[in-house]
Amino acid sequence: MYAAMATSWNLLGGFTGYVSLGHSAFFGLGAYGTGLLVTRLDVPWALALPVSALLVTVFAVGVGVAAVRVRGASFVIVSIALVSMMNLVVQGWRSLTGGSTGLQVPSPFPGLHRGETHMVFFHLFLVLLGLALLSWWYVSRSRFGAGLRAIREDEDKAESLGVPTAAYKVAAFALSALFVALAGGLYALWFGSLDPIFVFSILIGSYMVLMSLLGGVRHLYGPLLGALIVAPAGEYFLIALGETQVHLAATGVLLILVVLFMPEGILSRLPRRGRGPSIPEESAGQRLEGAAR
Repeated sequence: MYAAMATSWNLLGGFTGYVSLGHSAFFGLGAYGTGLLVTRLDVPWALALPVSALLVTVFAVGVGVAAVRVRGASFVIVSIALVSMMNLVVQGWRSLTGGSTGLQVPSPFPGLHRGETHMVFFHLFLVLLGLALLSWWYVSRSRFGAGLRAIREDEDKAESLGVPTAAYKVAAFALSALFVALAGGLYALWFGSLDPIFVFSILIGSYMVLMSLLGGVRHLYGPLLGALIVAPAGEYFLIALGETQVHLAATGVLLILVVLFMPEGILSRLPRRGRGPSIPEESAGQRLEGAAR
């Protein structure tokens, strides 16, 4: 689940350089959207999952149109504000969402015992991860991806070269939100009990950023590698330090250390053959200039 979400986050952060700590808003909306469609409207889970994700994507387009007008730290603040707003809305709308007590979602596989259910969702999350990886690989080889990389290198120059920067940023924002919302919907069906404090937590968004940075945002398998390290580490911190705010501080310290001492990620330090598919080393601006000529 975390590997799929980190790869999805990398569709925005890795290509454009826009750091969003608020992607947990889309995770929570996907979870609650799927849960509400199943519990309130009796929609089959296989239909509720994509419908919820599409609705969240449409919402992300609207948010993206406003959010991408700002850059740098301002964008980070806007993304954090989005999570806080969604958390307040879900907790306040008790008649629909259950408020702070959460929402109970029935299992889509009531005939299976717990272990079998876990294996089913393991494979569902694996399929989602595969789709996210395939999307990242396709974008990295497309003109759309070159435009996104040009935005990361020099947004003003990219716009002068004819890149529709606003449209590209909104498209990357929405595509990233789509996969995160699907992960949220699968989580709701798998876990069965939604807590607004958890699903709309800044910690989830921070994990996506940390996993991507640790593994390497320029590499296809970077977020996957980061997830294989950070997810077990997070569980270890939680067990060793208890359910207090201390384990959150430990995660924050780890994020700071990665940014300071390993900003390019682990895979960037490996031989080129061992990195897997990566964003081409050639400057995106150079590619666009060549195409313009």
